[in-house]
Amino acid sequence: MPSSTLFFDILGWLGAACVVIPYALVVTGRLAGTTTTYRAANIVGGVLLMLNTWYHEAYPSAAVNVLWIAIGVYAMSRRRVVP
Repeated sequence: MPSSTLFFDILGWLGAACVVIPYALVVTGRLAGTTTTYRAANIVGGVLLMLNTWYHEAYPSAAVNVLWIAIGVYAMSRRRVVP
């Protein structure tokens, strides 16, 4: 496996963790969906997943992640967030 492929695969897995783990914490009541932590994790996760899908030329998934990032940035900029 080429090193660049491994690098982008690791980014993808980290991105998935940044999206799924905070979501699980919100669903179980351990984290509020209005916190800066949750929103920032979604933005970071979206960026990492977008990079992975772009590298692998999975353009529909890349587009979804660009939208995910935009929604996260919008949420961070429009609402007062809880630390």
